[in-house]
Amino acid sequence: MNYKKLGKILGKIMILEAILMLAPLAVAFIYKEGARNIFAFVIPILALTAIGFLLQIPKPKRNSLYQKEGFALTAMVWIIMTLFGAIPFVINGDIPNYINACFEIMSGFTTTGSSIIRDITAISHSTLFWRSFSHWIGGMGILVFVLIFIPESNDGSAMHLLRAESPGPQVGKIVSKMKVTTRILYLIYFGMTVLEVVILMLDKPIPGYESEQFFFSLIYSFGCAGTGGFGVIPGSVELFHPFSQYVMAIFLILFGINFSLYYLLLIGKARQVLKSEEFRAYFIIVGAAVGLVFIALVWRFESFPQTYTIEEAFRHSLFQVASLMTTAGFTTTDFNVWPMLARTTLIVIMFIGAMAGSTAGGIKLSRIVIAVKGAYINVKKLINPRYVPKAKFEGKTLEEKTISDVFAFITLYFFIFVFVIFLLSFDPINGEMITIVSDAGEYTEKHGFFSNFSATLACMSNIGPGFEAVGPYASYAEYSGFSKIILIFTMMLGRLEILPVFILFSPKAWKKI
Repeated sequence: MNYKKLGKILGKIMILEAILMLAPLAVAFIYKEGARNIFAFVIPILALTAIGFLLQIPKPKRNSLYQKEGFALTAMVWIIMTLFGAIPFVINGDIPNYINACFEIMSGFTTTGSSIIRDITAISHSTLFWRSFSHWIGGMGILVFVLIFIPESNDGSAMHLLRAESPGPQVGKIVSKMKVTTRILYLIYFGMTVLEVVILMLDKPIPGYESEQFFFSLIYSFGCAGTGGFGVIPGSVELFHPFSQYVMAIFLILFGINFSLYYLLLIGKARQVLKSEEFRAYFIIVGAAVGLVFIALVWRFESFPQTYTIEEAFRHSLFQVASLMTTAGFTTTDFNVWPMLARTTLIVIMFIGAMAGSTAGGIKLSRIVIAVKGAYINVKKLINPRYVPKAKFEGKTLEEKTISDVFAFITLYFFIFVFVIFLLSFDPINGEMITIVSDAGEYTEKHGFFSNFSATLACMSNIGPGFEAVGPYASYAEYSGFSKIILIFTMMLGRLEILPVFILFSPKAWKKI
């Protein structure tokens, strides 16, 4: 391991986090939150800056990074960002328990949106801003942003970092230089975020929150851009007017698209975008899922508490499909009590996720398409051993290695998924009744297998809310400290797509070659 080089980049990351914390510090000043809230950010800013500069002092003998070093560094960065990012919550008293604070900020950086906060109205503006800003930071990737400033090398180091952090099975440059690629991606990301803020500002303010319109527009745009799900008022997006709910649903779908396709649009290659198999599959699945949920809500195959008009049923169907397929986790209503057809549809798309190269989580649609084609090829081979595979994806012939890599990832994904459910089964909370208050009324849910199942799915796919005792109007606060630590690493495994975390904790990765 090139320890000095790793330390140097890690130091840059720490300085970057200190700079990013200046934003919530400014919010604390703007809302006159007092010395405690101000020092809650000043202390970690000073600590991060000092340690970051100290790590710049050693001079590495080798400036390049091997692939295993890039993967290990990526996991280290997310852990360090979380450990320091949680400190303000503890100091200002909004989340006094450090494990809970780490859970909350890891949920932010990984754009999961799972929360341990029971009463969101008791949280300061600076904390609300920092946790939602972490969605925006983690959405495109922390190291992707840092690559803009790190001098580009010819040894592939930058590509190792980008490959380790970017979601999906295929990562490549959209232009010849990596630094230019990252700048283009972030300009698109920033531009779309600003556009959403502007459009949300056109809506009428939420009654009772008239003075908070810009703050809310900014916070929820951060969440949509990073496809995270932290809300700042009770009910997530429930109190917003239909106009804003439609706007957020559309932007969530847009942020679920591979950002490389936006670059193709900008340079006038719209036909290539329309030729993308993943792009077409994405909108087909979104449309089918909205249709199924809408049918379940309108035709009422089974009774459920809410009563919707046709427009409301369509709006909630569109929003929840957009929110859960892009793994954002925002909610406009309590889907926990919806008919089985609707809930089953939502669970399926929670596993799938959106497109590779977007800010969304999940297995990723590209892997699903490749897996289906790979399974078809294997069946054809069984029927005819002389069959020569000719399957293509995005215009390129699928190699056996690509298919096997996808199957390996999906297998590992479900192995970890089952293992996490098993670990959560030890939690004392299992079997207890949880009271939930939502737009469907007050009801109780037993914390059991399906709660643990959906909590694991929500954290592994970086979605946020699950079902039953961890539904959209509940929280993860009831879990024990041990379970929260398990879920913290589950969120990181899901966001970094497993391998970087495995490499970081592999003893062989740290041995000298």
